[in-house]
Amino acid sequence: MKFAQNLLFWQATWFLFLQDTLSAAEAVLLYAVYDICTTVFEVPSGYMSDRIGRRVTLVASSVAGIIAMVCFTMGDSFAVFVLAQLFLGASAAFASGTDSSLLYESLAAEGREDEVERYELRLWRFTFAALMVSAVTGGIMARALPVLPFVMSGAAFVAMLALASQLRDSSIDPETPPVRAAIGPAIAAAFRNPVLLWLFALSVVMYGFSHVPFVFGQPFILKTLEQVGLSGEAPLVSGAVSATMMAVSVAASFAAPAIRRHAGLAATLLIAFAMQVLLCAVLAFNQSLFAIGILLLRMVPDSLSRPFILARTQPLLTDGMRATYLSIQSFAGRIAFAASLWFASRNVSDVGEMPVADLVLVLWGFAIVGAVLWLALAIWVRRIPLDPRQPRGHS
Repeated sequence: MKFAQNLLFWQATWFLFLQDTLSAAEAVLLYAVYDICTTVFEVPSGYMSDRIGRRVTLVASSVAGIIAMVCFTMGDSFAVFVLAQLFLGASAAFASGTDSSLLYESLAAEGREDEVERYELRLWRFTFAALMVSAVTGGIMARALPVLPFVMSGAAFVAMLALASQLRDSSIDPETPPVRAAIGPAIAAAFRNPVLLWLFALSVVMYGFSHVPFVFGQPFILKTLEQVGLSGEAPLVSGAVSATMMAVSVAASFAAPAIRRHAGLAATLLIAFAMQVLLCAVLAFNQSLFAIGILLLRMVPDSLSRPFILARTQPLLTDGMRATYLSIQSFAGRIAFAASLWFASRNVSDVGEMPVADLVLVLWGFAIVGAVLWLALAIWVRRIPLDPRQPRGHS
């Protein structure tokens, strides 16, 4: 199911597709709309997952994704694309936290909680294998027919719906009604845990910095190719770059356990965040084919962080609030990034394609803010026992 969920054929060409109908500022705002819409559903979907069940919530995610792709396929105006982003945001929100909670609880039901890190990495590889395949094929599809990637993504959501319908939900015992424990006190207790609080903050900022190259990478590729007279190949090149990016991420995931083992959890996570910040700086400093190559490293920080963050977070959460907590975390990340995109949209052209000067300004802004946040997190983590494998003071 994870593979089908991530067959996002539109991922490498969505900005180029929207920019053909809308302005650059409207295209940036649409991504902000996606994040804002996701925040509307994020916490309620987590509560729904904890109370009604993981399977039902994943089915809802599939249906919302199908509706979103229909809107993209049929849309020809800003209003319709906003509706598409609303359903796409709902789809992401319903899946957020639910799939990871289902994995942990399935392992816990068999007494295999200590294997969660290994299985999170395995799911990460399935995720990026799907993203890799769909990126390059989506770029080829868009070159033939710009709307085709959205049609095929809709078909992938149909496959996800069929698979989600067959899942066994370990969070719901068919013979015993679920315990309706109060979620509020459990969430409050989680936010008093210094380890969870630091991981929460890191997840919020890394979510945004992971998506900066996603939002601005496509106009960056277009402007770079224009310099060598290949702007017409932007969809194909963008798809190839995205596919290679995912392949590099999968390769990095195989090295991740060794890096985490030798460097420790805190150092590994800080290295991952530093890579995100440096990527923004390199793209701002160099608009060339070399910089397109640097984009291939975009998802490596996620491979070095996301599975380990989830594996460290899950055992510290209690049953009945796990998905809600993870949804609140995603909520915070999305609202923070949406706010940064809103600010960025006010500093870019509102007519046609995004000028290089605007792109550079936005990327430098993210790089400078990121450097300050990295320093704050590095100082903070020295005061908490982040890594259970190391004694306090050595994380």
